[in-house]
Amino acid sequence: MSSTGWRRTGWVGGMALVVGLMVVYYSRAEGKTPPVRYDTATVDRGPVVAKVTASGTLSALVTVQVGSQVSGRIQTLYADFNSHVKQGQLLAKIDPRLFQADVEKARANDVAAEGDLAKAQAQAADAQRQLQRSKDLFARKLVAQADYDTARANADAAEAAVEAAKGAVQQAKAALDQAQINLALTNIVSPTDGIVISRNVDVGQTVAASFQAPTIFVVAQDLSKMQVDTSVAEADIGRLVRGMPATFTVDAYPGTPFTGTVREIRNAPQTVQNVVTYDAVIDVNNPDLRLKPGMTANVTFVWAQRDHALRVTNAALRFRPDAQLFAEMEGAPPGGRPHLQSVADTAAADGDADAPNQRTIWILRGDRAAPVHVEIGVSDGTHTEITGGNLHAGDRVVIDAEATGANAARGFRRGIF
Repeated sequence: MSSTGWRRTGWVGGMALVVGLMVVYYSRAEGKTPPVRYDTATVDRGPVVAKVTASGTLSALVTVQVGSQVSGRIQTLYADFNSHVKQGQLLAKIDPRLFQADVEKARANDVAAEGDLAKAQAQAADAQRQLQRSKDLFARKLVAQADYDTARANADAAEAAVEAAKGAVQQAKAALDQAQINLALTNIVSPTDGIVISRNVDVGQTVAASFQAPTIFVVAQDLSKMQVDTSVAEADIGRLVRGMPATFTVDAYPGTPFTGTVREIRNAPQTVQNVVTYDAVIDVNNPDLRLKPGMTANVTFVWAQRDHALRVTNAALRFRPDAQLFAEMEGAPPGGRPHLQSVADTAAADGDADAPNQRTIWILRGDRAAPVHVEIGVSDGTHTEITGGNLHAGDRVVIDAEATGANAARGFRRGIF
């Protein structure tokens, strides 16, 4: 045999040896490697705390804006930031000179109106005497009818002038009262006991109260009792009730929890960028005054708690094998996969058709996974309480699965050889 023939024979023999080794290798791999590799988690017992989180802002229970009803220049300030004030205490004073001048002017007008009234009353008395004299003479036919009528008209006019003078006196007194009130309003006083948390003016600054009262001070009634106004999403507001405890933290004291109680849930919705929220007001005790108005609070409402619940990770509730993976899990031959696909669709549909508190999870027994129907309770976002079903602590539930390399190798051999 020629050398070329020997080389051809050797090449064919080498390929046969390689193919044989591959068949042996994949046969052994197929016999040792499970068809599906599972990722599992263990069912255990532990706490499950269902929470609603929201953010809010701290404020005093009663906050009063102290303004000015009159315009003028700030002459003196008697309070500053963090000043403790009492009800009726003088906080600031507006320059009163113009208002004092208005009072004097109004008082002079009142005196003049009183004088006009006295003059009108004297003229009315004289007109009455003239009327009486004309009446007596007219009765004795000593004056004409026209003279008598003129005397009577003069008397009536004098009486009317007296009434007008009385009205002018009342107007003058009202103007005097208004001027005196405006003068008193130059004294800015505290409407309540509390602490000044804001001062918005300085000495010499002019405040204008033409259209609205400018805010000069902001007084918080009692900072030892505060409230948190939270923005709770509409999806979570149904879980909150009046009297529910709440905890929160603030950036000023990281890691330090504060507690409060839900006082009310206001019905007025707030819509920001198409997100609807509601204000849940929380009462907070602040005896050491560590909490300040305006602080941002990160609030947590605990609406359900189980201390020793049978729980499973939420990833197990989300696991659903597709038809191909389901067939590999069942170890079906290629011809049986259409039937298994319908079974997989039915198993997947069970999870969608169940009641809201029922789910289908896959539990690993040996090297096979089987579906189990369970009833669920509260969830904390990571674990969910199991309230019913054939599930026990220590069981392994499937959270993910994939076909192993042996199956891929079998497909490789069928596709090439």
